[in-house]
Amino acid sequence: MAVTKRSAKSDAAVAAKAHAALDEVADAGAAGSSRQGRGKLPAVVQFPIAAAMSFVIASLGYSAVGELSKGELASVTRSQDTWEEVAVLAGWRMLATQCGAGAGVATFTNADNAHLYLLTTFYSLSPATALSALTVNVLSAALPFYLLRPLSDVHRPSAKIANRELIDLPLQLYTTALSTGIYTVVLVLSLRFLLPRILVVYFTRLPSLEPAYTATYAAVLPVTVLFGAAASTFIFAPFATTGESKDDDKIGQFDPVQASLQQTVWWNFWGYTAKTKVVIRRTAAAVFVTGISTYLACTMSIYGIESTGAIAYAAVWVFAALCTGLGLGLVGGD
Repeated sequence: MAVTKRSAKSDAAVAAKAHAALDEVADAGAAGSSRQGRGKLPAVVQFPIAAAMSFVIASLGYSAVGELSKGELASVTRSQDTWEEVAVLAGWRMLATQCGAGAGVATFTNADNAHLYLLTTFYSLSPATALSALTVNVLSAALPFYLLRPLSDVHRPSAKIANRELIDLPLQLYTTALSTGIYTVVLVLSLRFLLPRILVVYFTRLPSLEPAYTATYAAVLPVTVLFGAAASTFIFAPFATTGESKDDDKIGQFDPVQASLQQTVWWNFWGYTAKTKVVIRRTAAAVFVTGISTYLACTMSIYGIESTGAIAYAAVWVFAALCTGLGLGLVGGD
């Protein structure tokens, strides 16, 4: 009788393992079919096609915004005067899109829209028109890659990744609130104490400085919550779900006494765990795209902004992105 019980338990265990294996195979098959469905084209041609689709969507979208707003957006922005400016903006758009490809382009594109806040706050662009332009920017960047490339595992609920519980809704709301708070504080303090002097000297066609002096935390919240949500999705989610790697053990076992000069220099500059490297790369990408995009948008798309003023305005958003990355890194650290 004892043998029969052990046999039953053994059979039950084998059956449970078999069911678990079948579940894993089914999940892998579903994920694979989803990826194949969106990745049929060779990787070499996916990006050129996506870039072309992005330009077409942006052109059609801005034409529609211009018609619906009855020329409101065109009245506060300028078109590119030379082919050099067109080439610079086109080249940068392709590079920035490539930086965010496969990493949640829709949210990452928020880094490219700091100039819309400037237009809405100081140039009397209506919120509806600004929101329409923002929607065009996000769709033109996200839709081509959504159609041509597979979603990353972080953005697929069915995917099995490390620390999935760290990106559940409650924690996402918490990190979004943290990021929003950082952006809000940096922006309001900059408007009150830094930007007014910059705006007076380097922004020649600015109608009024009153919005800077009267800025409140509640007034900028609708804008900063978008940037906060984008930062939480783009920086925190991949960072929190990154598991340990083999190199992490090597970093922990580093011995400065026995290490060579080259090994010591490498360890001092890049001797971080896999998780830490993810948050560094993501934060650097957000800072890079935010700075360059804001500078180019100010100097090439808005009248009367000098280069120095564009750099100073972009620096505010760069600093906010950097502080947000540091904050999220502390929250998701081991």
